[in-house]
This record gives sequence, structure tokens and C-alpha cells, in this order.
Amino acid sequence: MASGAIFSSLRRRRSPSLEAFLAPVDLTDVALVQTLAHVATELVTCFSDRPFFFQRKNSRSLIRKVEVFQLLLEYLSDSSGACLPPTAVLCLKELYLLLYRSKILLDYCAQSCKLWLLLQNHSISGHFHDLNQEISTLLDVFPIGDIGLSKDVREQVELLQKQSRKARLFIDKNDDALRIRFFAFFDEFESGKIPDSAELRDFYVDKLRILDARSCRSEIEGLEEQIVNHEGDIEPTISVLNGFVAMTRYCRFLIFGFEEDELALDNGVQKKIKKRLITQEIAETFMTVPKDFCCPISLDLMQDPVIISTGQTYDRSSISRWMDEGHTTCPKTGQMLAHNRLVPNRALRNLIVQWCSAHGIPLEQPEVMDPMAETFASACPSRTSLEANRATATLLIQQLANGSQAGKTVAAREIRMLAKTGKDNRAFIAEAGAIPHLRNLLSSPNAVAQENCVTALLNLSIFDKNKSRIMDEEGCLGSIVNVLRFGHTTEARENAAATLFSLSAVHDYKKRIADKTGAVEALAGLLQEGTSRGKKDAVTALFNLSTHTENCVRMIEAGAVTALVGALGNEGVAEEAAGALALIVRQPVGAKAVVKEEAAVAGLIGMMRCGTPRGKENAVAALLELCRSGGAAATERVVKAPSLAGLLQTLLFTGTKRARRKAASLARVFQRCEALHYGGLGVGYAFASNSAATRDTSFAGDVSVPMSISVPVL
Repeated sequence: MASGAIFSSLRRRRSPSLEAFLAPVDLTDVALVQTLAHVATELVTCFSDRPFFFQRKNSRSLIRKVEVFQLLLEYLSDSSGACLPPTAVLCLKELYLLLYRSKILLDYCAQSCKLWLLLQNHSISGHFHDLNQEISTLLDVFPIGDIGLSKDVREQVELLQKQSRKARLFIDKNDDALRIRFFAFFDEFESGKIPDSAELRDFYVDKLRILDARSCRSEIEGLEEQIVNHEGDIEPTISVLNGFVAMTRYCRFLIFGFEEDELALDNGVQKKIKKRLITQEIAETFMTVPKDFCCPISLDLMQDPVIISTGQTYDRSSISRWMDEGHTTCPKTGQMLAHNRLVPNRALRNLIVQWCSAHGIPLEQPEVMDPMAETFASACPSRTSLEANRATATLLIQQLANGSQAGKTVAAREIRMLAKTGKDNRAFIAEAGAIPHLRNLLSSPNAVAQENCVTALLNLSIFDKNKSRIMDEEGCLGSIVNVLRFGHTTEARENAAATLFSLSAVHDYKKRIADKTGAVEALAGLLQEGTSRGKKDAVTALFNLSTHTENCVRMIEAGAVTALVGALGNEGVAEEAAGALALIVRQPVGAKAVVKEEAAVAGLIGMMRCGTPRGKENAVAALLELCRSGGAAATERVVKAPSLAGLLQTLLFTGTKRARRKAASLARVFQRCEALHYGGLGVGYAFASNSAATRDTSFAGDVSVPMSISVPVL
């Protein structure tokens, strides 16, 4: 372990009052001695009777040394009239820092989880030895003969001096044997073998005295805390720590079952799910991901950055999906793609790996690997993590199938959490048969069970192969829609909407989802009346559904157009709403429905004035197609909109490339309606309009409405 890592870790966890020990202030000799006597007494009082499960001998030895210093300091305090030599004062100031470090180290050993102390057995023993060496050096320098000490005190100090000189690094053999055994279990999982359950019980229960589910869960959380605070040069690595977390989670259910959690749930107590540490949620909670590391399409941290022909970098999965949908332009610049080859951006990937490693965020292994990708293998989940999580999933699915109602609720919660940690977990959870059992639990009268089930399905659906498993499971889509419509909690309804969005990424499923009774109506209702997050979930789902041309009539009948028009005034969802409307108005029936909405044109004009660059782009595209598909009445409403001419002129010079093209085309419509005279824009506008218009082909051929939407992991 790096020098000082334990102390920095403890300072992060302790109260600010400990900062007073960081350095001695300018004190008189008397005040310094009295302060040190108080600190030593407090330290001895606090730790002399404290049980230490590990590092017992080292802890007791350090406390005994502090007791001798306490005796010395109390004697000096009582002899306050005596003048201390300068060397003694310097030694006492050094002692001040040694006492502070001793307090931190003892606190660390008393408060840290057992499994972490076991893993750090050698390192922590080394810290005790370092302190002993510094104490020995201090006593060698301390002028014992120049201070009038009593015989008893002098003998105690001299004895401590001799003992400190002879002291050697001590590593408890029993503790180290347990550490070796812990790694042996790890190696068994690594080789694909599940350790014997009796041996696991003996280790966790009999040896470590982890006696119930609650204490086991505390151990897991303790290891996860160390992952969050992990520093790059500390062993074990994050990958190995994740393996120990997965292994201990498996033992939690293997050894202790679901009894304690069942009791809590039966009593109506739903503990807040502690944030796991190997998900995107950690990054969102503890830090801001550098902008250059995020995909311009999904806005998520890039797992496998690739360069396209325009020189822009995207995440492989996002740009591949973009191209698979038939787009031939760069989403960011609007340029035509010279080819569809994707070149791995290894330099950026390496920077992302280093950043993730430094901040304790594991990075999923790219699905498409090249020979150089092996360089990044250390950032991927270990075999132990995968095998232990697979074994845990088997236990959880058995509980879903045959357990009590409360046990099923706990299992659904754990599957939800397990499905957050990467595509491998999502794959084998589904392969093991979790989806049918989760579908059955969606109709549970238990609000906690329902919420966890729909969120588990959401997390599973992020893995593309699971989308077909969910859609092909009889009754599963209908059950998700029912949660969206009648869910017991707001979060359950919101997560059902997010699940539909995730599933609708597959083109063939968009029509099936829209045709499901009540689905579009519920999404429209959530967009109008939901929370900020609910509105976002609803509008992204509606946007995806609107990309299927056969859904237009269904969305109109279900009130989606009204909801989308209303959302134009909501900054958080306006961009997506305008994008969906731009797709709907391509069909005459859609344009007619939008024209009937009194606030539609005004809302789109408002977005052109105050929206985001992408929002302005979508708004002008929607207005242009409204003119083309909506007939004379629609065109008249658009061209008579206040400030349209000025907004078009602004977009022609400041908008995105696609926005400039659409603005130029709409300006030509405006000119035709104004016959030979185009009032208000002037020659400069006409020139810009004509030059830009030559680059605009038929809107019907421009099927892209670029969006930056990603599926949440919850």
C-alpha cells in the first residue's frame, strides 16, 4: 500500500475535529506538555478496551507505548515549573504528530470492515512497524538524562526505548492464513469452480464471525467504500476487489438466505438501496465525466471510442446503431460519410481507461475487440466477478421461482442491482431464466417488488440480445405497459417508460409497442403530468415510437401530439419533443393534427428563439415539413408567425449545418408566399438563403432527426 494511503483514507471518513491534530500550534512548553498529556490520555481511554478483530498484537503493543508516553507527559505536566531543553521540545512536537498518526491507525483497525483489514494485513502491519521505528528514533533523540525524571518514570521510558530498538515487523500468522484462504476461494472462482459451501461457511461464520445477513452486507459495503476511495497504486486492484465483493455477495445469500431481509420487508421497511460502485451511477454521483470522454450521441462515457470518416469520435455501439438505421451523415457535423469504416481511437480509449482506473470506475470490455484491445483487459471484470455473480444469479432466480413473497421481493431487488454491472451479468441473468419470473412479479400488489422488477427488466434490456427475450416472453410487454399505466409508485411508472424506450430501439418493436393498448396514452399522460425525470423518460420513448411511420395515426389518436406540443415549453424535454414532432408532421395526417394544436407553431417558433442548437434545428425542420405536408392552411400559419423572418436570418448565420439548410428551405417557402417581394430580410438574407438552399435536398430524404438520448441504468 502506498505510504500515507491509510491515513488519507481515514481522514476522509473522520470528523473535522481530527484536523486539529495535523500539526502542533505555537504553544508554550507547559501548554504543549499539557496538550500532549490530554491527547495521550484520550487515546488510551478510547482504545485500551476496544476489541480488535485483526492486528490485535500490533494494536495492543502501540497502546502500551502510548501508555508510557502518557506516564511521562503526566509527570512533566506535574513538574510544570521545570524548563525543558530545546531538544526535548522538538521531540515533544514530533510526538504530537506520532500520537495523531497512532490515533488514525488504531481508528482504522477498529472501524474498517474485516475483509478489508484481512486483505491489507501485510500493509497495515507495515504501518505499525513504521510507527514503532519512528518512536524508537524519537526516544533515541529525547534527552532523558537532561530532564529530572523520577526513577519509575525513567525506567519505564528506558525500557520502552530498548523494546522499540528490538522490535521487528510482526505479521500475525493466523490472520495471514485467513488472508491466504480468502485468496484461495478467489482463485477457485477464477478457475470456474465454486468453492464448497461448508468451507465458505466455516470461513465467513466460524473464522471471521460474520454471523448474519446484516453484518455480511456491512462487509460488502465496506469493500465497496474502498473501491470508491481506491488509489491507483494500492493492492488489490479494483478488478480484484470487485471479485471479492461478488464472492461475498454470493456467500451472503448462500449462507444466510433471505430471512433477515424478509423480516424487514414484512414489517414494511424498505431500506434505501445503497449505490453500487461498478455502475454509471457512481460516476454521476461522485464526479463529472470529462466532456471529451462522452459520446456525442448517447452523452455517456464511451466504452469503445471509434473514429468515422469525418474525423469525429463516437462510441462504437452508438454510431453503429446510427449507421444501421440508414443514416449516411455524421451526427455531429452533418457531413456526408465517405465510408462506414470505424477506426478504433486507441489514444482516447487509453486516456479513458486511465481516468476510470484513477476514479474507481470499471470500464466494460468492448464487444468488438481487436488485438490491441488486450491492453485494456485489466479494466474489465475479473473471471472471479463473473463466476461469483453467475452463481449469485442462480440463487436469486431460484428464490424468484420458489421463495416466499418477501423473498421474491429481495431477489428482484438484488437482480436489479446485479443487472447494473455490465453486459455479462445482464446476459447470464437472462439466460438463466430470470425474465419469466420478473414478468410474473410485475403484477405483485407489493409496491417494492413491482418497482424492483420493472427496473430489473429495464437494466436487462440495455443488453441488445435481451430485448428480444423480453419482447418474446408472452405477456411481458403487456405487463410492462400495465405498470406504466397503473404502477404502484411514481418510480415504477417512470422506469416502465424507460423500459419501453430501451425496447423501442429495435425498429421492429416500435409498432408492437405503439399498438399495445394504453401504451402511447400512458406515455403522453406521463409527459404531461410526470416528474421531470418521468417527462424525460416519456418523451424519449415517444420520440423512438415516432420514428416508425406506421405509428403516426396511433400517436395522434392517443393524444401524443397534444402532449408533445405542450412539452415544447418545458426546457428539459423540448428538444426531444420538437424532434418527435418533426417526424410526425412528415405525413399529411400528422401535419394536420399538429396544425390543429393552437400552441404548436408558437411553441416551435419559441424554440427557434431560445432553444438549444439541436432544439432550434428540430424546430425549423418541423416547421418546414409542416409547410410541405400540411397544405396551404399550415403554410399560412407558419409564414404569418411573428418574428419568423428574423429568426430564419439568425439561423442562417449561427445555426448548425442542418439548421441552416432547413432555414434556407423554409425561407424559400416564405418567399414564394410573399410572391415577388420578401419584406424584412433584405438582400443579405436573400443571398444567404439562395446559397444555402442549393445544398438542401428533399426533406423527405433527410430522415435523420439527431438526438442525444441514452438508456438510464437504475
